[in-house]
Amino acid sequence: MKAGERERVTALRLVLSELQKAAKEGDADEVAVLRRERKRRREAETAYREAGRDELAAHEAFEAKAIEAYLPAELSDEDLDQLVRAGVQATGATSPRDMGRVIKHVMEAAGGRADGKRVSTKVKEALS
Repeated sequence: MKAGERERVTALRLVLSELQKAAKEGDADEVAVLRRERKRRREAETAYREAGRDELAAHEAFEAKAIEAYLPAELSDEDLDQLVRAGVQATGATSPRDMGRVIKHVMEAAGGRADGKRVSTKVKEALS
């Protein structure tokens, strides 16, 4: 706050509030809370851009970026591809009908370092 980073402080206060609320509800997974809040900011950014509200979209993008600084690094595409191949092999999946099992396996192996949408896309490509 002393550095004059008012937007960053606001974003961190919002995240702290969500973390405290989750702790009261018994949800001890802080990383999941951070991911959820980042996702909310990204969705709001998209909605604001579609509505032509670029100043609000920029604010949401800034908040999402501030939250990302506290999340573990995302897996690279190569690492994710390896996990998907291993998941397909481990589950014995052969068709798109087996996507759910493979996605579950990959998400557990990724340890929260991959977005579900990315995993779903990669699994779909691997099984097609």
